Order: sequence, then C-alpha cells, then structure tokens
Amino acid sequence: MPDMLVKLYNLPPLFPILEKNHHIGIQIRRPNSWEKATLLKWVKTNFNDRWAYECEATFITLPPSSFIAEKNNDIIGFASYDGTAKNFFGPTGVSEKARGQGIGTALLMACLHAMKEAGYGYAIIGGVGPASFYAKTVGATLIEGSNLSIYFNNREPSQ
Repeated sequence: MPDMLVKLYNLPPLFPILEKNHHIGIQIRRPNSWEKATLLKWVKTNFNDRWAYECEATFITLPPSSFIAEKNNDIIGFASYDGTAKNFFGPTGVSEKARGQGIGTALLMACLHAMKEAGYGYAIIGGVGPASFYAKTVGATLIEGSNLSIYFNNREPSQ
C-alpha cells in the first residue's frame, strides 16, 4: 500500500462539511484527555490494536492530534494525525453502521485543516487503502516508490 501526498494550502473549506454533519446530529471534535480510554477501547473493538496504539500516541500533545465523530454521545468514528510520524495522517475509521454519511470525509478534513493550522504545507497519507477516495476528496497523489511505507520498516507487508 503506497503513501499519498496532499497539498494543505489547497483544501476545500472545512465549515460547510462540519455544518452538514451537524445537521444530521453528528459532532466532529477533538477528544478530551479523560476520554482517551474510551476512544482506545472503541478503536480496538471496531478496528485493531495497531490503530489503537497509533491513536494513543496522539494524546502526547495537547490538544490531542485526533478527532472523533459522535452521535447521541456515542463515538462512531475517529481520525488521527502525527501518531506514527510527523506529518502523517491516519489511521481513520468509521463504524460500519455509520458509513456512507460523509463522516469519514469530515474527519479527514478536520485533521488536514488542523495540520495546515499547525504549519504543515503538505500531509502524507500513509499506507493508503482507498486511494481513489483521497484523490477525489482532497486531490491526493501517489508518492512514487512508497509501496513499503513507514509502516513496514523497509520490509514487505506480508513478512
């Protein structure tokens, strides 16, 4: 899975995306420090331990370099950046029952705008699965020669 590069100086505006989610009862926000255990448990339950460890690393900073999506005070999605390496977006995920509502896009955009505000000019989306989604949504382009990615420590993903 290759990495992708996003120009942060050319992002679509964030407010309309957050407003659309707000209208359907979904809040996108940064988690509070006291919500760390709840979020990590949710990530482990809905995705995997590796993603939970990456998300945990985002609580080193204040505010955490993660965002959550909530509906009726329940977590339904998350996105992180700077968890494995500086300038890297991910991991991100939305619960199966909440997919298809634009929540993933809102989480992605919240993180990328936060990265831009932190001074980054570009963001790296590491080990991309849905490359066409990132290309369409934020104009991300594949980084040539990045198939091994930082996540595999210079070894093939199957090893």
